[in-house]
Amino acid sequence: MTVAARSRRLTVRAVAAVAALAVLAGCTGSTPEPQAPTAATSAPTDTKDPANDTALAAFYGQELAWTSCRNDFECAKVTVPLDWAAPSGETIELSLLRLKADGKKIGTMLLNPGGPGVSAVEWFRSSPGSLGTRVRQSYDAVAWDPRGVGESTPISCLPDSEVDAWLSSDATPDSDAEATKVVADATDFGKQCEERTGPLIGHVDTVSTVKDMDVIRAALGEKVISYYGWSYGTFIGAWYAQLFPWRVGRMVLDGAVDPSLSAEQYSEGQAQGFSRMATAFVEDCLGEKGCPLRGTKDQAFAQIETLVKNADGKPLATSSGRQLTQSLMTTGMAMALYLPAFWPQLRAALTEAFKGQGDGLLALADAYNERRPDGTYAQTLQATGPIFCLDRTDTRSLDQVKADAKDWLVKYPPLGDTVAWSSLGCAVWPIKPAVAPQKLTAPGAPPILVVGTTGDPATPYEWAQSLAGQLDKGLLVTFEGEGHTAYRRGSKCVDTTIEDYLVSGTVPKADVTCS
Repeated sequence: MTVAARSRRLTVRAVAAVAALAVLAGCTGSTPEPQAPTAATSAPTDTKDPANDTALAAFYGQELAWTSCRNDFECAKVTVPLDWAAPSGETIELSLLRLKADGKKIGTMLLNPGGPGVSAVEWFRSSPGSLGTRVRQSYDAVAWDPRGVGESTPISCLPDSEVDAWLSSDATPDSDAEATKVVADATDFGKQCEERTGPLIGHVDTVSTVKDMDVIRAALGEKVISYYGWSYGTFIGAWYAQLFPWRVGRMVLDGAVDPSLSAEQYSEGQAQGFSRMATAFVEDCLGEKGCPLRGTKDQAFAQIETLVKNADGKPLATSSGRQLTQSLMTTGMAMALYLPAFWPQLRAALTEAFKGQGDGLLALADAYNERRPDGTYAQTLQATGPIFCLDRTDTRSLDQVKADAKDWLVKYPPLGDTVAWSSLGCAVWPIKPAVAPQKLTAPGAPPILVVGTTGDPATPYEWAQSLAGQLDKGLLVTFEGEGHTAYRRGSKCVDTTIEDYLVSGTVPKADVTCS
């Protein structure tokens, strides 16, 4: 991962003590009746509610024109200011996708799957089952593409014709000349984003997105809005609760991002998280028949590291004629480490790779990078870096990044150096960050469920602990398992706890731990 647009989703999610064991009665008892969300508090007297600002009346007074758009979905557009500091200036459009409640509606829920930069519209259109039956019966579910993303007014940085070469380029430089090229590539990426996107590129930060969310809430005709955010979507949700606590209905933040982290801390957390998941994979693989790894855990890691190192000078061939470079190899490995369900595919891909064939790992890398069979790409790669670099300050020098890469390779094998170098993009990003790292307390918001998985590679469990501890009314739901995020991953306890809260308003009396 050589520049920011690839770095953050390696990420794409120990400050507080481990939560005390507690399980809701709803996990084993009868299902509570649905109850509509209500506001926990009114707008503070010292806060100016933008919904009452005459300068924003045109935005807050919009009526959505919904049209049918595939199966049971409806689509609409909403208009927001390009620059929230200058609402009378240029505007942009955001794309919305709605699936109406198929039972008695109790409210509306906004959804965001993270990234940053993943198209929520395309994601929800292809996976409505991401929400359980009880939730879909009770809520109008609305996914929206944040500013700069997908079907909303988009960020554009590179033409598809240049993306293959960009993704294949050296991600872990071994000499001063190679490091200079990585810096030049990252700098060039930022310049191309500015040139191709225009003024929008400076206004795709999460705080601007959160202000957009409140316009969406008003356009949906809701006084309060519920929310489910996965991965980087938790960062969006936490900021909404911070800025608009009186508008929060029920909120679940699953695979939580810690908003108080610096860019370096964020990257190191991900390096550690992926190393933990790699350790779990290696231990599992060594116990499986046909595992291509041999010997002890340390010996298995050494085999993987040798494979990666050799690919730097000698990429692996594939049946497509494309080469599996070192960068694509580590991307494929990272993709397979998101969930244990991918481990059989990774075992098979590594078996091929040790024989000199790169097809399996290339397929995993293409899935991660959202490369289509015709060689074109989804827009996520264009949006991820620009959003993240506005959300976190990174002032490290090239020498500091080099030092991190050397240190993290030893501490967090096998991808520690890759994650370190991937953070360089924000260090040379041409636009000043708009969101400073800070603790978010969401004073006055209702109870918020923060969900963390103990073996989450992209958003380490410690981040969920930290965010739950920051929020005035944060409750931690711990899933003792492996993989990224927890809801609908096989734990009845997790699913029931979340759904009883969302549908019936049943708030745990204490933190909850599920296996």
